[in-house]
Amino acid sequence: MSEIERCAIENDLAMHTAPTLLGVKCANLISVKQSEKTISEYLTESGISGSSGTLRARVLCRCRERILVYVYQEHMLSAWLSTGQVRDFLEEYGYRSDMDIDTMLDILASRMKCGDFPHEIGAFLGYPIGDIRGFIDNQGKNCLMCGYWKVYENAASAQKTFQMYDRCRKILCDRLKKGLNLFQAISKEEI
Repeated sequence: MSEIERCAIENDLAMHTAPTLLGVKCANLISVKQSEKTISEYLTESGISGSSGTLRARVLCRCRERILVYVYQEHMLSAWLSTGQVRDFLEEYGYRSDMDIDTMLDILASRMKCGDFPHEIGAFLGYPIGDIRGFIDNQGKNCLMCGYWKVYENAASAQKTFQMYDRCRKILCDRLKKGLNLFQAISKEEI
């Protein structure tokens, strides 16, 4: 992989998955061109996946010219998916509480279609269940605000979360601009 390709992948990851890479959010999605080296391959080869022990990536969908990659903090995702409210919500979509993360992600991937996302994906991205239900009930309309997701409940809390995610992006992008590689940038002190 050339230095230019590495920098491009690292910048894309910083822009689209910074909160997850910095351990603030359980998961993010990133779409990359199929002709590019996939993010999951890059993370594995660069050693970033093994650096924290729980940072993972996997392809959820291959559509036409794009690949949708799910980047997640395994321990955070496991904790989030095991909370009562999330577990109850996912059971409505056929996920059982005794399933491991890989099995759940296999089911999610099987339900992904080009341009169409199953409603439960919000739970896998750490979105508040009330907002996911609001999105479903309102068919994506009538939200209180729109940011990293459409907000239907507790806009003040969501705004603070959006600001934290923006801060993560800025911190990570600034670290890359200073010449750090992604491994160095995410290994620095916590936010």
